[in-house]
Amino acid sequence: MLFLHFKFKKDLLTMPEKNTAPVAKIIPKKLKKFGEVRIDNYFWLNDRENPEVIDYLNQENTYYQEKTAHTKDFQIALFEEMKARIKEDDQSVPYLYNGYYYITRYEKGQDYPIYSRKKESLSAPEEILFDCNEMAKGKPYFQLGALSVSPDNKLALFSYDIVGRRIYTIQIKNLETKEVLEDKIENVTGSAVWANDNKTIFYSDQDDVTLRSHKIFKHKLGSKQTDDVLVYFEEDETFNVEIAKSKSQKYLAIESDSTLTTEYQILDADNPDGEFKIFQKRVRGMEYSISHYGDSFYIITNKDKAENFKLMKTPVNATSKSNWTEVIAHRKDVLLEDVEIFKDFLVVEERENGLNKIRIMPWSGEGEYYLPFESETYTAYTTSNVDFDTEILRFAYQSMRTPSSVVDFNMRTKTKEVKKEQEVLGGKFDKDNYIEERVWATADDGVKIPISMVYKKGLKKNGKNPLLQYAYGSYGHSMDATFSTTRLTLLDRGFIFAIAHIRGGEDLGRQWYEDGKLLKKKNTFTDFIDCSKFLISEKYTSAQHLYAEGGSAGGLLMGVVVNTAPELYNGVIAQVAFVDVITTMLDDSIPLTTGEYDEWGNPNVRKYYDYMLSYSPYDNVVAQKYPNMYVSTGLHDSQVQYWEPAKWVAKLRALKTDDNLLFLDTNMDAGHGGASGRFEAVKELAKEYSFLLDLEKIKI
Repeated sequence: MLFLHFKFKKDLLTMPEKNTAPVAKIIPKKLKKFGEVRIDNYFWLNDRENPEVIDYLNQENTYYQEKTAHTKDFQIALFEEMKARIKEDDQSVPYLYNGYYYITRYEKGQDYPIYSRKKESLSAPEEILFDCNEMAKGKPYFQLGALSVSPDNKLALFSYDIVGRRIYTIQIKNLETKEVLEDKIENVTGSAVWANDNKTIFYSDQDDVTLRSHKIFKHKLGSKQTDDVLVYFEEDETFNVEIAKSKSQKYLAIESDSTLTTEYQILDADNPDGEFKIFQKRVRGMEYSISHYGDSFYIITNKDKAENFKLMKTPVNATSKSNWTEVIAHRKDVLLEDVEIFKDFLVVEERENGLNKIRIMPWSGEGEYYLPFESETYTAYTTSNVDFDTEILRFAYQSMRTPSSVVDFNMRTKTKEVKKEQEVLGGKFDKDNYIEERVWATADDGVKIPISMVYKKGLKKNGKNPLLQYAYGSYGHSMDATFSTTRLTLLDRGFIFAIAHIRGGEDLGRQWYEDGKLLKKKNTFTDFIDCSKFLISEKYTSAQHLYAEGGSAGGLLMGVVVNTAPELYNGVIAQVAFVDVITTMLDDSIPLTTGEYDEWGNPNVRKYYDYMLSYSPYDNVVAQKYPNMYVSTGLHDSQVQYWEPAKWVAKLRALKTDDNLLFLDTNMDAGHGGASGRFEAVKELAKEYSFLLDLEKIKI
């Protein structure tokens, strides 16, 4: 990483008086590219080892706390209200795997999950595998990563992160004696799998600086990490690697992937000391994923310009693409997202017109059908289907007003059993008190953009309703219409919640993604703005009551929106915002940078440099009025470095011409995902909600 090291100087920051915003010292840094010079006045904030940087972040935190002191009791009340809807002593629906029922549960008052199992029967004694509450004691941050039980059920590998930077340690626990073995694999991704011999582990390692997952190692129980064997090194800096095991338990698979290209290598899981062989060598622009069944592999791929993907198959002993044959053809209007393979059924997850579909296809070729779903704002997807020889499909369903349910569906008899429906405690929730709808905004270029909304019944379209508009719009990530118990806190106070399904996601198929990336990235931003204009014109809300929210790449969206259309919003929430696009994408020492070239473009190429510079939020802050803004980040974030939001806020403070609120709230113990622990996350949400409700002058 590029660090500037300064000697301790008290004049680096202007020390603020109470309730006065910190003013970061301007130290011009010349950044040169293509013969041009950009001046970054706050580049010095890039060094988390510099005590002056930490002091600045702490001052911003103090300023935020002082300016919101009048909402502290409100935040506590909101937290308690949201927490009261959550079933604290909750547990997952058990699933049967290799002779054991596995369960994840929470206990009342505890922040972290407990992982357990029961042998053969749900009435058998509970065996606690990992109590994360005990593991997290004394640590400001804790996250359990991988958890994988050996094929003989005697050992479990597990990984954990205690900083929040997604740097994990892998260890192994003897489930019979409860002791943790001496084996310790440190500073890795946390992803690992067992071979079928119960003594060999494969795991992915990452670069110490960029955190790019680039190596696969083999570890034998009882050996030291220094003795582990390098199995594969991915030299291409735009690719990441990971290791997985097929559902059939027959194959180990190394996946190398970039934004546009994938490549697999496979190995018989019974032969961990054998050599991995290439499944199909990488071809620029060709993506594929594989599933094993019997004597064949099934492949989801965009081969032959199948933009929305198609399903193909190939013999296990002839896996190159010349041997692939078509099972499900490419369809222009239907995106093929995933498949689940069972002994007698193929289950296909599709997306059409922005909605999930689950297709049941018997291998016999007779009587295929779709599961029936009626709402226009629902989300449905398959969940834990680890058993191969079963006719039961487990899937989840929810909508913006319907709590999540887990359903066991008999694919042969077409009967279903609801195994669990999310409980909303408090006795006040009734889904019939809320309206959900999907409307379509028209973008500048005539494209129709879907918007999913939910609000309290009886709402009048008079332009006076507060509305929170959320979006992401990158990496082909679709924003599904899901239920949220915490969101009820806003809905019950008159808010409308809207998800804008903008281009850059994959909500309406692969082309929807292609039209919101690289040199078409600005469609993402203008789509969001056009959705806002539509919601205002239809009198769902007005500029005085419209709020916008986005995180990470969605934070980039927020940064562009406030630069280009600040007049449309009363307030904006930007979480871990990717706002210093050019500087970050030119620094290949920063995690994720090189692997992002196919998403944003490579700024070492002039046309991409110019295009990215034209929208990069940090580079385009100007002297104008900005909305009220709450910006959050994590000091240890490995995906969007803390200094991006910090520099952005410093520049906004220096240039904005209004007296609107501007807060930078840095979690000094967390990373990209925020605080660990389910209730700590709710506390962070209470901060955001209090920010919105205070602007609307809405109290309990």
